[in-house]
Amino acid sequence: MQQQRERSSSESYFWPSVWALGLHVLMFGMLFVSFAFTPELPPSKPIVQATLYELKSKSPATVQTNQKIAGEAKKTAAKQYEVEQLEAKKLEQQKQVAAKAAEQKKAEEAQKAEAAEKTEQVKKATEAKKAEEKQLADIAKKKTEEEKKKAAAEAKKKADAEAAKKKAVADAKKAADAKKKAAAEASKKKAAEAARKAAEDKKAQALAELLAEDTERQAALGDEIGEQVSGNFDDLIRMRAAEGWTRPPGATNGMTVVLQITMLPDGTITSVGVARSSGNGPFDSSAVAAVENIGRLIEMQGLSPTDFNPYRSFKMTFTPEDLAL
Repeated sequence: MQQQRERSSSESYFWPSVWALGLHVLMFGMLFVSFAFTPELPPSKPIVQATLYELKSKSPATVQTNQKIAGEAKKTAAKQYEVEQLEAKKLEQQKQVAAKAAEQKKAEEAQKAEAAEKTEQVKKATEAKKAEEKQLADIAKKKTEEEKKKAAAEAKKKADAEAAKKKAVADAKKAADAKKKAAAEASKKKAAEAARKAAEDKKAQALAELLAEDTERQAALGDEIGEQVSGNFDDLIRMRAAEGWTRPPGATNGMTVVLQITMLPDGTITSVGVARSSGNGPFDSSAVAAVENIGRLIEMQGLSPTDFNPYRSFKMTFTPEDLAL
């Protein structure tokens, strides 16, 4: 029986090292495959199964190597577990963050939608309020315009009534004044006619008396009759002038104006002028106009040349009292 050759120390560590290296390679391959094909599942604590191979070699070096390999394998498995846990926690945190972000986004969108809806409601309410206010304003404006028109119509109606009333009063007053003036004119004409008739009667009587008496008596009566006739015609001129005289403002009693009057034998007044002013121009002008308006005194046509001579050009005094007969 041949004596077995004793192995060297290098030969003793070779195969255990090969086994240890092969074991590490196998473990890393399995981990890679598991990472590549493992679906995303809730993190769970992995169960690490380690198979320890008891080597036949009982040398301290082999035991130490095996222990070292086993320790390395445990460390690697622990690190891998820690990495997986960190990755799982990170994924979970990312999912939570994504979920929170999605919820926050959804909440923000809901808030935006709610805010938009509220804004739309406020806008619609504002537009409705504006439309209502505009409608109320239009109604108020229309009512105000109608009230103004009604007030204007009532004011016009009242003004027309007042105007009609004033016109009626004015017409009545005018009619009364016209009636009064007509009565005054009729009275003046009647008085003038009476004066004229009286003058003619006196003249006829005087002429008759002159024919009946002697020459001296006739001469004396002629002078007396001339003076009387002259006085009667002066009164007649004043009466006729008073018929067309209008009292001007400022004409007061006591004023005196002397007029120069020129006449023709047929009684036509040819000119009237102011010989001596009263100091009041309007009164002087009104007296001149009143005498000019007489036009013609037909009563003077029967006068003899001797009786008419004093009236060819003569002066007469007028006062407001004379013209207000």
